Amino acid sequence: MAGIGRWGARGAVLGLGALWWWAVLRLAVAPGAGVLEATVAAGGWGLSVLPVHCVPKGRASGVVGAGRWRKVLGAGGRGVVSRRG
Repeated sequence: MAGIGRWGARGAVLGLGALWWWAVLRLAVAPGAGVLEATVAAGGWGLSVLPVHCVPKGRASGVVGAGRWRKVLGAGGRGVVSRRG
């Protein structure tokens, strides 16, 4: 049963992707494109910028420690620039 669900999800993604490309191409090429195509194109673009791969900071790999940025910013840049005249 897992195979059927996986192919169903892939089919839905491919179908929605094809619908989005149709809307974008119609907006670019057809002079009679209207609100429907613009809505589909804008909705698809909006979904593409959602941060769907975010994880809580505690579970992220390579996470920066909580106090690290405070130490760096609190130093005020001392010792970073050479003051040779």
